[in-house]
Amino acid sequence: MQPFTTMTGLVAPLDRVNVDTDQIIPKQFLKTIKRTGLREGLFYDWRKQKDGSQDPAFFLNQPRFQGTTILLTRDNFGCGSSREHAPWALLDQGFRCIIAPSFADIFYNNCFQNGMLPVMLKADEVLAMMNDVLTTPGYQLTVDLGNQTVTTPGGIRFRFEIDPFRKDCLYRGLDAIGLTLQHEASIAAYETRRKAETPWLFTDLR
Repeated sequence: MQPFTTMTGLVAPLDRVNVDTDQIIPKQFLKTIKRTGLREGLFYDWRKQKDGSQDPAFFLNQPRFQGTTILLTRDNFGCGSSREHAPWALLDQGFRCIIAPSFADIFYNNCFQNGMLPVMLKADEVLAMMNDVLTTPGYQLTVDLGNQTVTTPGGIRFRFEIDPFRKDCLYRGLDAIGLTLQHEASIAAYETRRKAETPWLFTDLR
């Protein structure tokens, strides 16, 4: 998993509340277990018109929001089912950070497991930045995980809270498997000792 330390990136605005995981990536795109190629399904029902063409009004179809890496949105983002394809699709699109006043719990946890930082700020802080994004082409934010801050182009700095354990894992790029492998030597030593102490448990019964 790619570590997250600090980043400065273009910001995309999704000015909607209660965005659920079926809106993030609809069910027809859940047949794969691969984490790549899912950007085609990201916000599919909003990006596409009924005839299958792109909706020019949706932000991801607009030239000024190409290459964005930070998603700014509203309350209760990621609610609905627990599909991990939702953060996969956002990552495949290029987003490394999502900023909102609140997140659904399962989606919030899935972000950390996939190397993406979900940042919770106050609703009025998000609203102020949302207005700036919509009126300022090329609007960027700097997100510093170490100092737990989000800084605007004008130098305004917002502080966010994060669980210390999750912060450390994301900072070092450790998902659940990576964290377990930190103890690989101890696990191997235990297995060797266990085989020596109880060899009958490891007898081939075929």
